[in-house]
Amino acid sequence: MRDVIFPSDKQANYEAYGYSAAVRSGGFLFMSGQVGVDASGSAIKDPAAQFQLAFDNLAGVLKAAGCGFGDIVDITTFHVDMYDHFNTFAAAKQSVFPNPPFPNWTAVGVVNLADPDLLLEIKTIARLA
Repeated sequence: MRDVIFPSDKQANYEAYGYSAAVRSGGFLFMSGQVGVDASGSAIKDPAAQFQLAFDNLAGVLKAAGCGFGDIVDITTFHVDMYDHFNTFAAAKQSVFPNPPFPNWTAVGVVNLADPDLLLEIKTIARLA
C-alpha cells in the first residue's frame, strides 16, 4: 500500500511535473528531492539562503506527513560546485541536525540540476511513527 503526500500549498507544482512530494509506504516516507526555490519556483541566488530554503521546503513535506527532521533516517544530497559550497551546506545541515543520532548521509557531486541556478537537491527517507 502507498499513499502520496503533498504540502497543501504546493500540490499543483508537483502535479504539473507528474510526481509526488512524498510517498508513504511500508512504515517509511520516501521524499522527492527538495531544492531552494521560492513560492514562484525561482532559485535563490545566495548559496546559504538557497540551502536553508531547501531545508525549509523539506520541512514542509515532512510536516504534511506528520513527521519532522528527527524522523529522517537517510539523506542523499546532490551538489553542484560541491567543493566551493560544502562548508556553507554543512552549516545549513548542522542547523537542522544539531545533535546525534544523525541520519545516514551520502553527498554526490553533479554537473547540474534542473535549473542552472540550483546548487543543491536534498532527497530523504524518514521513518513513520
